[in-house]
Amino acid sequence: MFLYTKQYGLGAEEEDILVRCVSVLGNLADQLYYPCEHIAWAADARILHVDSARWWALSTAFWGLSLLLGIARSLWVVLKLRQQLRSPSATVTSQRSRSTRGAVEARIQSELLTLLSNLADLANAVHWLPPGFLWAGRFPPWLVGLLGTISSLLSVFQAARASGGAGKAAS
Repeated sequence: MFLYTKQYGLGAEEEDILVRCVSVLGNLADQLYYPCEHIAWAADARILHVDSARWWALSTAFWGLSLLLGIARSLWVVLKLRQQLRSPSATVTSQRSRSTRGAVEARIQSELLTLLSNLADLANAVHWLPPGFLWAGRFPPWLVGLLGTISSLLSVFQAARASGGAGKAAS
């Protein structure tokens, strides 16, 4: 994971400065989440002699932060893409502009699915925080499972759609 983040760098693939900054902060939150989760697990397995509850809370907080940053990123990207579709230059009806419009609409759909997945995961992340924070610990097990299932199905759908789109592009 660290090598991926290092390769991804400082969001160099992103054109928008806000998206780049939010992506970098999201990567940082992800990188801090993993060691905290491993320490919490090791404490629960009695490999490390530390209070696992604190480490679980910290890892869940980093998970929530990562999700919040992902939500902010998706909302910003959708806003920018919708502005792009509404711009006067987007109204030209040439064949090339129609295919570009279709690609922008597909990206909006993808960002909206990511947004929904992150929202479902964020609801669960808050549930797993220590009691007293928002709705922490108040979800019934069926709701936790439903939110996790929704998030997973959205991710599987996106992956299937992406691999189907890659196959169409290759042919």
